[in-house]
Amino acid sequence: MTDKEYEIGDMNKNKRPHRGHGPGRMAAGEKADNFGQAMKDLIQYCRKYAVMIIGAVILAAAGTILNVIGPSKLADITDYITAGLRSTIDVDAVVKICITLAVMYGLGFLFSMLQGLIMADVTQKVSKGLRSEISEKINRLPLSFFDHSSTGDILSRVTNDVDTLSQTLNQSLGTMVSAITMFFGSLIMMFVTNWIMALVGIGATILGFGLMMFIVKRSQKYFMRQQNQLGAIDGYIEEIYAGHTIVKAFNGEEKSKKEFQQMNHDLYDSAWKSQFMSGMMQPLMGFVGNLGYVAVCVTGAVLTMNGMAEFSVIIAFMLYIRLFTQPLSQIAQAATSLQSAAAASERVFRFLREEEMPSEEGAEVLPSTDFKGNVEFEHVKFGYAPKRTIIHDFSAIAKQGQKVAIVGPTGAGKTTMVNLLMRFYDTWSGEIRIDGHPINQMTRASVHDHFCMVLQDTWLFEGTIKENIIYSKKNVSDETVIKACKAVGLHHFITTLPHGYDTVLNDQANLSVGQKQLITIARAMVEDAPMLILDEATSSVDTRTEELIQKAMDQLMAGRTSFVIAHRLSTIRNADLILVMKDGDIIEKGTHQQLLDQKGFYADLYNSQFELV
Repeated sequence: MTDKEYEIGDMNKNKRPHRGHGPGRMAAGEKADNFGQAMKDLIQYCRKYAVMIIGAVILAAAGTILNVIGPSKLADITDYITAGLRSTIDVDAVVKICITLAVMYGLGFLFSMLQGLIMADVTQKVSKGLRSEISEKINRLPLSFFDHSSTGDILSRVTNDVDTLSQTLNQSLGTMVSAITMFFGSLIMMFVTNWIMALVGIGATILGFGLMMFIVKRSQKYFMRQQNQLGAIDGYIEEIYAGHTIVKAFNGEEKSKKEFQQMNHDLYDSAWKSQFMSGMMQPLMGFVGNLGYVAVCVTGAVLTMNGMAEFSVIIAFMLYIRLFTQPLSQIAQAATSLQSAAAASERVFRFLREEEMPSEEGAEVLPSTDFKGNVEFEHVKFGYAPKRTIIHDFSAIAKQGQKVAIVGPTGAGKTTMVNLLMRFYDTWSGEIRIDGHPINQMTRASVHDHFCMVLQDTWLFEGTIKENIIYSKKNVSDETVIKACKAVGLHHFITTLPHGYDTVLNDQANLSVGQKQLITIARAMVEDAPMLILDEATSSVDTRTEELIQKAMDQLMAGRTSFVIAHRLSTIRNADLILVMKDGDIIEKGTHQQLLDQKGFYADLYNSQFELV
């Protein structure tokens, strides 16, 4: 376990820290904080597309109004036909009305289609923008955020949550506008046509409103729980697949299966309840609509028999009741979609509001000219969690070209010092300087440009061997790549592959751990930065390969200030300075022989390695 993991293991008993390549899991089932705020955040984000959205809204409303006017025209046709049964049907008048209806419905279709095209364009732009912002946000977050966040849950925000928002905007917004317009439009037309039948129709649908509001209120928590549990299960699946070898080696299949089944059951429970609530809307509104038909028919028949209404009014009201109850179903469906969208919006914008690394505006760039490579640690104090100090008072000086080794037991703070030197984290107090420049006053990119690193944990990206070796570095010749691979003893192996240096690899490539480590060492050689950090760089290779790499590293480190973290003390016997750490403090320092002569902690640590062999 690294120093960082040792510290953060108890940071939060309800969350598991990210370790290795497998993410931890976040607790699922969080309660939605604020539906109104979530929707407000989404609306504010969409303000840049306000003109397009308003245009889509106008088109949706216009198309709906044209459809609402239609039944009154059908009533006119009915009147002409009814009158014609007694004498002669006015065919010209009927044809004119039919042409008018065709034009109205045609325009309504055209407006609805244009509204759909506009909203499709808006939603894809919103989705693209959110994904881009999340991607950029990840690069601005401090590493401490990822210490307690699940990679799978973050990926779920980029995929599932953004997709949910996209679908809701694309489907629900236009539907909601059309439904509201149709609802009030048909309501007005009903009152204009016959106020008694209008009141009867409204009374039959009040029940639908009440049930709809009740269901929407009850379903909100299930939609939020569903989104959170979906992120949790994504994180768990990624973790198990990334660590599949460990799971099998320790016979953890049954335990993993039970944990997954429990999480899957929780997701099923929340999804079932939310979808059940959503699915109730359609049959409920169908029942209310049928009830409205019956009420209107009975009332219309009574009014007609008493001479208070014409037969055409009943025909028109049959259509108006359908237009009046249909929006209720659409509004209810859109409302349930908005619950899911609110949950997704809350998760996305909560992530986008996470505290970022301090601004580097005004920070200096370490000059590359006249670079010496003198590094000084002055009374450095640091911890990964408040009130949990790891580095208490670290002071050391590494002179230009020196090979500085940092040794000590697990949890002593060795890797933490490298993290601070690279500005992955900032010190609580004290200062780290490179050539007299405090690194907390320099840009992180400037600091990183002056170091090449080889870590204990290897990582290969999707791409060829050559692309992995020259990662992010431009204008690297094939000769440089081959030279680096020869230096670490990797060239012969690569030439035996079917496509040589163009063989495609990924993080699950069929390579040994040692071969992956050699590729990362070759990557550092190609980087050719003025300073070097080796964090257990040879821990995964055999003794013969280690000797070959050590010679290559000695050549690479010539004239460069180098920091080497090693558990195999035999690999750092030629170091210019050895810092022995324990519990976050330097307890001994000197050369290998000087420390052996002291017969202290280092001597015991060195001799114990041979006793164990």
